[in-house]
Parts: sequence; C-alpha cells; structure tokens
Amino acid sequence: MLVINSPLEMRAYSLKARQEGKRIGLVPTMGALHAGHLSLMDYARPQCDLLAASIFVNPLQFDREDDLAGYPRTFERDLELCEAHGVDLVFAPNPENMYPEGFQTSVSVGEMTKGLCGAGRDGHFQGVTTVVMKLFNTVLCDLAVFGEKDYQQLRVIQRMVRDLDMLVEVVGRPTVREEDGLALSSRNKHLSPEERDKALCLSRALKKARSLADAGETSRSRLVAEAEEIIRGTDGAKMEYVEIVDSQSLAPMQKITKPARMCLAVWLGDTRLIDNAPLN
Repeated sequence: MLVINSPLEMRAYSLKARQEGKRIGLVPTMGALHAGHLSLMDYARPQCDLLAASIFVNPLQFDREDDLAGYPRTFERDLELCEAHGVDLVFAPNPENMYPEGFQTSVSVGEMTKGLCGAGRDGHFQGVTTVVMKLFNTVLCDLAVFGEKDYQQLRVIQRMVRDLDMLVEVVGRPTVREEDGLALSSRNKHLSPEERDKALCLSRALKKARSLADAGETSRSRLVAEAEEIIRGTDGAKMEYVEIVDSQSLAPMQKITKPARMCLAVWLGDTRLIDNAPLN
C-alpha cells in the first residue's frame, strides 16, 4: 500500500491512473478509523480499480481549538486497517501543504448548512466543503463514499457536487452501530464508561420516534417531544437539537408527508455526539 503526503504527487499519480483507464474510489476520513469507516472501504473496493483513503484532520472544520487538539490520532493503526481492507493508497497531507501560506479560497453551500449542526458551529460546513473539494480535485476520484451518520455532511457534499457539475459519484452508506445501538464515532473514545452508557439515549430517542412514525404518527411536535423526553431523562445529557427534516433538502418539516430524517446532537460531558434515523 502506497502512502502519499504531497498533493502534487497525489494528483500526478491519479492522472496516470486515469490515463490508464482506471476508476478511482475515495473514502475521505480524519483517521481514528473504526468499523464504520471500514464498511465504506469494503463497499468501495469492488466498485473501483484503485481505492484511495484520505487521512487528514481538517483544521478548517473545527470551531474550537481544544476540539482540534484533542481529536484522536491513530495514524499507524489506521494504515494497518486500510491495508487490511483493500486500500491501494492513503493520501495523508499535512495542513501546511493543504492550506499553504496565503490560502484564502473557500467553498460554501447555502441553505442546507444553516440548520442542524450548522446553526451552532460557525464556519464548520464551509470547512468541510472546502476540504472535500480539494480532496476531489487532488485524488481525481470517480466515486466517493461517506457514512450516513454525518447525514447533513453527506447531503451538503452531494448538493455541492450537483451544483458545481462535478464528475464524482457521492454515495452514502448506512450508519454502523454497536450491538446496543450506539452509532460508531471516533469521538466515542472520549467517553468515560458511565458516559458511554448514557450515550445510548441518542439511539433510544431515535428508536422511539421511528416506532411512532411507523405506527402512523406524522406530527413533528409529538415525535420531537417523545425523543426529547428520553434525552432529558438521561442524567448529564445536554441536548443541542432534535429536529425533523426533509431527507433530501434538509428543510424543517412540521408534518411528515414524504421521506424525512430525525437528526439530533447531544453533549455528554465535553463530548458532542450526533445521530440520525429515517422516518418514512
């Protein structure tokens, strides 16, 4: 497995591969890999001739310096996992060569970034779309695979690709969970054992809302209230938002009349967790 650090070297390698008629797949990550990331690699592997994974902790998408500094970094283990799951090359740039001195360009998606995680994290999605644009332009991928756990991120990136006529197929894959329902996340490593147990309030809240929706409930106020009750009943859980949005546009919905998504964000101590589930 090849490891490339330089964007120029990465682009040259990809250009040669494309000239040879190879289809390039990309799994973008910030490292600290878990089974969710690996499921994306396993999906992408048979879909392409050359499978790349990026490992880059993107400073532009962090709104707190302590969050950036504390983000888990397990690079050597990540490389072993990538190789074990069929990755041909890892693109692992550093901030200095991704954002050289004088860098001042950004990519912004409008309405879809204003709610949910965008409401309380100024500049977060601008940082996401900017780095993803750079990754797409450097790796020159035909296929990019993202997890649905970061559902807003997935839809925002798909919107960017459509709006800018980019020749990249962006695929979302289902959230991977622990046996007890907790969505896998690199941030789970920050949870104490007690917080880990309390974090199950997210999946329990979603499960309650889904069961009500499956039984015919369509009112946002009822579904949100039931989910919020579970979170508020969990000692130490601080709710940031619970919302129901259109599955495609992410516009808020007061009544479910078409495919919808419940999205939520909850703090446990200093750790912020997100999760979501479809309400059809």
